[in-house]
Amino acid sequence: MLQNIRDNSRGWIAKTIIGLIVMLMAFTGFEAIVTGTSNRNNAADVNGDTITLNELNQAVEMQRRQLLQQLGRDFDASLLDDKLLRESSLKGLIDRKLLLQAAGDAGFAFSQPALDQVILQTPEFQAEGRFDAARFDQVIRQMGYTRLQFRQMLEEEMLIGQLRAGIGASSFVTEQQALAFANLERQTRDFASLTIKADTAAVELSDSDVKAYYDEHASEFMSPEQVVLEYVELKKDSFFDQIEVSDEDLKPAYESEIANLAEQRHAAHILIEGDDEAARAKAEEIKARIDAGEDFAALAKEFSQDPGSAADGGDLGYAGPGVYDPAFEEALYALQQGQVSAPVKSAFGWHLIKLLGVQSPEVPSFDSLKDKLARDFKAQQVEQRFVEATKQLEDAAFEASDLAQPAQDLGLEVKVSEPVGREGGATGITANRQVLQAAFSPEVLEDGANSSTIELDPSTVVVVRVKEHNQPEQLPLEQVAESIRGHLLQERASAAAKAEGEKRLAAAQAGEAQGAGWQVQEAATRSQDGVEPKVLQALFRMAKPSKAGEPTFAGVTLNTGDYVLLRLDGVNVPEEALAAEQLAMYRNFLASREGQQDFAALRKQLAAEADIERF
Repeated sequence: MLQNIRDNSRGWIAKTIIGLIVMLMAFTGFEAIVTGTSNRNNAADVNGDTITLNELNQAVEMQRRQLLQQLGRDFDASLLDDKLLRESSLKGLIDRKLLLQAAGDAGFAFSQPALDQVILQTPEFQAEGRFDAARFDQVIRQMGYTRLQFRQMLEEEMLIGQLRAGIGASSFVTEQQALAFANLERQTRDFASLTIKADTAAVELSDSDVKAYYDEHASEFMSPEQVVLEYVELKKDSFFDQIEVSDEDLKPAYESEIANLAEQRHAAHILIEGDDEAARAKAEEIKARIDAGEDFAALAKEFSQDPGSAADGGDLGYAGPGVYDPAFEEALYALQQGQVSAPVKSAFGWHLIKLLGVQSPEVPSFDSLKDKLARDFKAQQVEQRFVEATKQLEDAAFEASDLAQPAQDLGLEVKVSEPVGREGGATGITANRQVLQAAFSPEVLEDGANSSTIELDPSTVVVVRVKEHNQPEQLPLEQVAESIRGHLLQERASAAAKAEGEKRLAAAQAGEAQGAGWQVQEAATRSQDGVEPKVLQALFRMAKPSKAGEPTFAGVTLNTGDYVLLRLDGVNVPEEALAAEQLAMYRNFLASREGQQDFAALRKQLAAEADIERF
């Protein structure tokens, strides 16, 4: 058979087929190579716009940081699923890209001067009520952005905000819809309730019942697995007293400190957008009017095309170097106080700039800064020593079979914890999730190794090892009998109350007369004080009484095990008219909710219609 195939493959038909296959493979293979090469740095393509791997990695890291802040410092970061984080972050970036595309298609825009105003007026970037460039850099650096990246991100947020606001503002509800909703919200109900108590005293329970439950649920009555830990603790604070500092050590830091003090300039401007001669001519015309004595602020209100500052007479507030466009900044720092510049061209258009004021920094003396400089100097030295000692502890713990030698090398004390289970302790070292994860890891728990260094907080690291490992054991019946008895009593009392309640409910619904003991309440609201939330939820779900005046009945079991039988006697619709302010409040609430739903529908529609490719 193989020989037949070999012989036939020598014919011209076979050679032609093979040639076609080779050509197809060449074309498709080349395309795969080109596509793979061009997309190796991209995470997705959204309607032709790419999302890079760098953007995705940054989004993943930011989401991780936010989750760790929300979950607390003791949360074990290794429990976060990287795959889920990447999927969630990529979905967020795709949604964001779709919204930005929709905002662009709708013609939304946010000018750079307006963006400047947002940054200048953000409280997190201010010190003593004024914009602080150093603080701005520090904050965005902690967020993982450069200045350019932050401005781009902020502009995108503003565009998405405009789109969201535009859709929200276009939503409306009619007066009839608002009235109908208000009537439902203000509706009250007349009802009566009969509580059938879960009476544990009426339950008969024998020792054999307790024993049977214990035998059936034996796995639930085990002593917890516990460990006793040995540990050594290295604290950063212990190094402070070891550092000596002289004035000579502090002089370079003092020179650097005063060199960073920057002059703040109070600017105002008039912006004429556009880079053509018409825009320049308009700016020169306004400059001529200023030179002729007209008020700069009044002209800024009339002509400036910067929406962030025009209403304030062009006032931009105080700012230091590095905030404005380079051409704008160069012109500003060439002005004398009160002087107005000639037209200045920037990336945003033509500016007329006025210097309103200058704040020169006060240079503090060396003695006034000495204590601060000494603390900072010591902190740097301590940080270095702490890092070195941490590395030394890490290496010593790895090489040693116990903690005695590492403790001796670094002058530390070997401490012992209380027994602790996998759920952790309430306080101290055993309350730290990373410590528990290390303690119950196979290397430490089963192999008897020292852990690696664990950071409890930025100033404290520890190394732990297991001193004792207590395996779970069956707890004797005598030790758990009372808890079993209490559980069974409550469970059976609750079941008896429910059975009796459902029996009475069926009788009431059949029209049989009910006895005494009903508690009557009239005009109960949806948030009525003194009524269990579960009762209110059930009450306002009940059907209205019939027109013949016959009540409706329902029942609900409370968390206590009690059963409450409900009788709805009447539904009251408010007769008084709504005040105009109240009606407006309801309309605004409903319109806002409609706007949110419309925005969610837009996002869903954009995703459904988009051409999205994930790499």
